[in-house]
This record gives sequence, structure tokens and C-alpha cells, in this order.
Amino acid sequence: MSLLWFLLIGIAAGWLAGQIMGNGGYGILGDLILGVIGAIVGGYLFGALGIGAGGLIGALITATVGAIVLIALLRLIKKA
Repeated sequence: MSLLWFLLIGIAAGWLAGQIMGNGGYGILGDLILGVIGAIVGGYLFGALGIGAGGLIGALITATVGAIVLIALLRLIKKA
């Protein structure tokens, strides 16, 4: 996967996660950071569960799920 696609998927995943979690977007840079870290988290979680997601849609789903988990964890930490 090229770097451009990775960054575009990161931006889209971060934005989607923000919409799903009710925060809205975090701006281009915030969405990118959230999506890229979410891709790492999602890849780890999917790998641990034995779930494989291939292709562009699979990468977007994996990154979005990871970003959602990341937002949820950040909210838990912020409350404590």
C-alpha cells in the first residue's frame, strides 16, 4: 500500500471514528493522527482475534475500529 493511500485511509478513518463516537472531526491533522494510530491498534486487535481484512475497504474498517477503540480509551483515561 502506498504512503498516499495509507494517509488518505488514516484521514478517513479518523474522521469516521469521530463521527461514530459523536465528537465530529478533529481537523485534518487530528484525523490523520487518530486514523494512523487507529490503523496500528486495529491491526493488532484484528490480528489477535484472527480476523483478516484485505483491500481498501478492509484497511478502512480496520483503521476505523482501531480509532474508535483509541477514542474510547482516551475518554476513559480523561475521566479518571
